[in-house]
Amino acid sequence: MQFDMRALPLLARYKIINSTVTPRPIAWVTTLSPDGVGNTAPYSFFNAVGDDPPMLVLGLLKHPVTGQMKDTARNIMATGEFVVNLVSESDAERMNLCSVDAPAEVDEAARAGLEMLPSSAVKPPRIASSPVGFECRKLAALDIGPRQTVVLGEILVAHIPDEFVLDPEKLYLDTPAMKLIGRLHGSGWYTRASGDMFKMERPVGFPDEA
Repeated sequence: MQFDMRALPLLARYKIINSTVTPRPIAWVTTLSPDGVGNTAPYSFFNAVGDDPPMLVLGLLKHPVTGQMKDTARNIMATGEFVVNLVSESDAERMNLCSVDAPAEVDEAARAGLEMLPSSAVKPPRIASSPVGFECRKLAALDIGPRQTVVLGEILVAHIPDEFVLDPEKLYLDTPAMKLIGRLHGSGWYTRASGDMFKMERPVGFPDEA
């Protein structure tokens, strides 16, 4: 079938994107309000987009009823700082707890029982149990359409526990040991990184050019 994304209603467009662009990494974003109230929320419209400067992107959907920015976006707009924490299998349930619609004055990390550590270059703390923490500064933010904001963030500092660093000089990381999870199709479906993997070397040319 062919779907004209320009003509489909909002929910239909969301279903097609959500069910096909998978698996998606999860950004467990920690921010602080200007008054210092912590906020922790997961987002799967997220990925890395460059290395000079090292950069990632967040797609932050607005509240479906009010159309207003959610706490994460509002805090990033106000302070320009955030931390992206990647999610391991052991943190899956606590990450899911942080997805609830909570009032702005509620610190989701505290409610979920997360241990937080201070960051070194930004004010928002990072999640101690996360296998990777990226301290970020907002480079740009764009309101794209009526219900979404795209944020480009420069990665200032990366935190990776020593147990996942196999060779500090060559920067060989034990990514499988991090047991990262990602989002899949439909509501509530996730994937583990421990599933079947296969490797292909990048070719230097087409076979008939040999």
